[in-house]
Amino acid sequence: ATLTDAGVTAAAEVADGFFPVWMDPEKYSVFQPSVEKGLNAADDKSLQQFDIAPFVTVVMGDNVEECMMPIRGNMALYIGGMGARDKNFYNDYCKRLGFEDEAIKIQDLYLAGRKDEAMAAVPAELIDACHLVGPAERIRERLQRWKQADADGTVSNMLLGCQQADALEVVASEML
Repeated sequence: ATLTDAGVTAAAEVADGFFPVWMDPEKYSVFQPSVEKGLNAADDKSLQQFDIAPFVTVVMGDNVEECMMPIRGNMALYIGGMGARDKNFYNDYCKRLGFEDEAIKIQDLYLAGRKDEAMAAVPAELIDACHLVGPAERIRERLQRWKQADADGTVSNMLLGCQQADALEVVASEML
């Protein structure tokens, strides 16, 4: 598991893949230069031989915002509270995903002990980009992005975190 440029480069060079803590399947570009640098340093290795397998939380329910709540807490902890203010790899990653102002706000709130406010500051757009939440049909629709990333060769597996058997069945029926 890694998110830093150097870590992704090293993984691409010597490992079989890596596990982003979360990932927007439409923003492989965040990792692309580092992956390509590592693959180029390896002997006879291509993207097809490198497994990019992000963690994806799945929460199914009628209310999208309610489904996002448990994810908000986890993302607020990582973006806001993992490491020192100037050494938080997850905060830096959130910024690279296009949420720079939000990452700063989440970290400021979290480090000030205002964890509930930090959770509320995690953008729904970020959660939605990286996870699968909401009614079954919405999850099926959002899975199309992941299927395209698979077809493009930029995501090879999804490591699903889910407590609902019926939600896993929805994902399996769409992906298998």
